Amino acid sequence: MQKLKPHAQVSTIQAMAAAAPRAAHAHVDTSDSRKPVSLVLADDHAVVRSGLRVLLERRGNLRVVGEAGDVPATLEFVRERCPDVVVLDLHMGATTSLTAVPEIVACSPRTRVVILTMQTDAAFVRETLRAGAVGYVVKEAADTELLSAIEAAVTGGHYVSPRLGAQLADPDAESGQLSSREIEVLRLIALGYTNKEIGEMLFLSVRTVESHRGRIQAKLGVSTRHDLVEYALRHGLVREAIDGGSAAGNGH
Repeated sequence: MQKLKPHAQVSTIQAMAAAAPRAAHAHVDTSDSRKPVSLVLADDHAVVRSGLRVLLERRGNLRVVGEAGDVPATLEFVRERCPDVVVLDLHMGATTSLTAVPEIVACSPRTRVVILTMQTDAAFVRETLRAGAVGYVVKEAADTELLSAIEAAVTGGHYVSPRLGAQLADPDAESGQLSSREIEVLRLIALGYTNKEIGEMLFLSVRTVESHRGRIQAKLGVSTRHDLVEYALRHGLVREAIDGGSAAGNGH
């Protein structure tokens, strides 16, 4: 299985770094008299972390104290350095980082978690906030919103990208119909994995994966894998999809 290339993320983060002077007018206090805000950046693409570092460290009171490419490395940095904020990609590799949120909070109760992700589904926002995150920012808006989210985090507040706030307020919004588990299954289907492979990755039986798939199709009112892929792309669950490969139509 070929791993998705992070083209969309790379261009987004490059734009963020280029826009850093514009973002300098955001509302975070950069007074050097304040104690620096320590950050750990967790994303599985080094180029994304590099762009984030450039964007954030142009602010006088923000200091990146660690970069991690997976959940174990993130937790290690949190245990060792107890940062003020962890900026966490919701998906590192093929699986969700959602379970890392309560682990981070348990390791370092003073650390606040801000999710930075391509995912635009309200179900993910709800699940991450329930898990203990205090911020949720969509990557394409990071140049204008990430600084605000970090400020909210260090001052005891919460921040959710405004475009997702409306979805949270509307229980009938299309993208809020699926549970977080169903969204994860849908995402892996769109990436081209078979039911058997999805089961192995999520520690589920093939029958359970098939049940999830059936519920997803019923909720969305679709009947084909192509429809599922189109939905996943439209809602930002994947950046690219493998459609029509060996997994298409392969129930096992």
